[in-house]
Amino acid sequence: MIFGFNTDVKHGDTIYHVQSEAREGELLLQTQVFVRGRCVGKKAVSYAASAGQVQLGDAQREQQLREQHRQVLDAIREGKLDSILDRPEPEVLAAVKELEVQWLNAESVHANQNLTMQLRVTEGGSAAPGARLTFRFARREAAPFYTQAVTDAGGSAEIKIEVDEAALSDASVMVQANYEGRTATRKFLLRRAE
Repeated sequence: MIFGFNTDVKHGDTIYHVQSEAREGELLLQTQVFVRGRCVGKKAVSYAASAGQVQLGDAQREQQLREQHRQVLDAIREGKLDSILDRPEPEVLAAVKELEVQWLNAESVHANQNLTMQLRVTEGGSAAPGARLTFRFARREAAPFYTQAVTDAGGSAEIKIEVDEAALSDASVMVQANYEGRTATRKFLLRRAE
């Protein structure tokens, strides 16, 4: 079963996006911390040694991930984020192929009554062709809008959503990429150009 958690938390003037997920391909429970879309650190716990044990099922892994997510949130609130982030063992780092989602046209997304997002998905720095992207466009006082796309051979995809530019001032787009059993989720905040 695939499960994960996403939370935004503010400390001082900085908003941190905390994303935790079970990376079943690498047998890791991973929490990543992002500031303005850039990963600033992570915490990963391997469950490879106990993966075959009957008593460590999905519910137990989900509870472990939930606790790990909470610990990172608490560390941010207390201003002690660096104290909880990993300095992973080399073998853990070698096993992790990062799935990244890049927003290519962040400076110019609205034209002709359309929000257009151009994204690129990479795995360990290489293009991720055929990655499935699920988009959730949310704004105040409106139901969320969902759409999907699949990346091309270069790992790129584009979506267009018909929306008035004035509605972008408090909107956000959550993008989840799924590729070969791994997922990455990013939240992008939108604002109207001045």
